[in-house]
Parts: sequence; C-alpha cells; structure tokens
Amino acid sequence: MANVLVFAETRANTLRKVALESVTAARALADSTGGGEVHALVAGSPGIAAVAEQLGQHGADLVVVVEHAGLANFDREVVAATLAARAKSGSYRIVVVGFSAQGRDIGPRVAAKLDVPIVTDVVEASVTGGAITVKHPAYANKVIVTLEINAPLAVLSVRPGAFMVATAPHAVRTEMMAPAAEPSASKVVVKELIEGGKGKLDLGEAPVIVAGGRGLKAPENFKLAEDLAAAFGNAAVGATRAVTDEGWRPHSDQIGQTGRQVSPQLYIAVGISGAIQHLAGMRSSRTIVAINKDKDAPIFKVADYGIVGDVLEVLPVLTQAVREAKAAH
Repeated sequence: MANVLVFAETRANTLRKVALESVTAARALADSTGGGEVHALVAGSPGIAAVAEQLGQHGADLVVVVEHAGLANFDREVVAATLAARAKSGSYRIVVVGFSAQGRDIGPRVAAKLDVPIVTDVVEASVTGGAITVKHPAYANKVIVTLEINAPLAVLSVRPGAFMVATAPHAVRTEMMAPAAEPSASKVVVKELIEGGKGKLDLGEAPVIVAGGRGLKAPENFKLAEDLAAAFGNAAVGATRAVTDEGWRPHSDQIGQTGRQVSPQLYIAVGISGAIQHLAGMRSSRTIVAINKDKDAPIFKVADYGIVGDVLEVLPVLTQAVREAKAAH
C-alpha cells in the first residue's frame, strides 16, 4: 500500500479539467497499490481551499492547501519546490501531474529535485507488485511504448483527456502547508494573464472540437466550422498548422505536434488531409469524424466515421442536423 501525490491544477482558484483527470488517474493508481490514499496539492491565493470538496468527489482523500497572495498567478518555482517537498515528507509511490502547460513546466523540475524518473504524456498507468507500468505515445503517435518503472518513486505526467473524469466520493480531509519557497524571491514572475478568445471554450477543456484545414479553401469559410461548433454548444474551433501559418486562424488554435495536443470526446476534422504532425495532436480523441473530398486522405485511416464530400456543402447540412437533434431533446 502506498499513497499517490497529485498536483491539482487551477486557474484563478478554479480547478482545471486536467486536475480532475489527474485525480481520477491517481485514484486508480492508489487503489491498485492495495488501498493507498490520494493526496491532492492545490496552490493559489487565499480561498483556494474551497476546491477541496470537489477534489474529494473525484477520489482525493486529503487536499494539501498552499495559500499565499503571491500564488495568485502560477509560480513554477514555488509550486515545484512545494510539490517536491511534500513528496519527500510522505510515503508516496507516485507523483502525478497533468501533461498541460503547467504540468510540463513543473514535472521535470519536481523529478530533478527528487532525483527520480519521469514519464510524460502518459495515456495508461497501473501498479502491479512493485512495478509501475505506463504507456505513452512515441514517434509522433505512431507507436505506443510500454515502460516498467521499478524506482521507489516516479513522476507521471498524464495526457489531458486520456483519463476520463470519474466520480469517486471520499470523505476528504484538508491540511494547510506553507510554500517551500518565498514567491517574492522567484526569478520568474507572472505579471499579467491575458485571456485569448474570451468567452470561448479552451481547446483543452472542450468536449467537442471542430478543426479546419486548407480544405475550407478560404479564411472566411471558417464561419462554417464556427456555426457547427455553435450548434453543439459545447465545442471549440481548432485548426491545422498550415492554416495558422497562412494567418487564417490565430496560432493558439493550432492542433498538432507543434501546437495543442487534445483528446476531446468528439473531434470533427473538416478539410484536413491528415498529415502525421496533425495526427500527433488529436488521434487520442475518443471519436473522430473526418470530412474530406479525397477518399484516400490519410485522415480516414484514424477516423471512426468518414464523410467523402465537399466540406462547403457538407458542413451546412451537418450543422442543421445537429440543431434539429438538439431541439428535439
């Protein structure tokens, strides 16, 4: 039996989706060790303790609360030092972080401070006997590598969307912890957070993504993708690198090996051929629908459903069908 420590990511003292996914993954790992506990660490400004009950609903036994006015914005140095200090103080077998922007920043720092192995972009993990077995994509998602970790402690960085958020109510306890470093002494200070696309769903949070490529033929035709996303009501719009490089969409919308990696419940690829670099960012989506006039486009090899046709003709029909289906319910 061993405990699992997880970093519960927040923004403006609100839990991110990846935090609940990380706790879900940690819960399964703790249970597989023979009844270990899940300890979730949250760091933020005063009031952050309010998220404890929500973490308990998803499997956390203990929430370690790190409150400090200097942690209103993410402080990578302080968070990494505090998470490492906590890992050293308890009988932990695994430290779990999300493979998000924050997790990619602090995961290697924590592993270095603890001098332990780290595996990133984890899509499956389990504990059998004394070994931790993990799977993660490699070679631009062309293969899945299985690794066995025999070290007494390891850091796992789990891919957003790979672990479905599960409800596992626990009687959660809270414990206050002081930051392991003084925020005012940090070498890197976040002065301001500027929210892009205010009012729109973040690609990493959206359960549905409508992504467009050059098959849309012109930037103004992205309105068709936006209309379909609006019809779903819980969708975000993404794009390929070719499209963002052309200036049709902002680079923050780019999905792929050099852009965002997403794993929504539903991914609709509109006019996207399916270059390996793009597939690296979305092929772990639960359900993939591809619309392309080229029946031999590589995207169809990873799609669960395919529509061969002109996207400019298919999208309006699909959008209307979604509207009607939602209206019927």
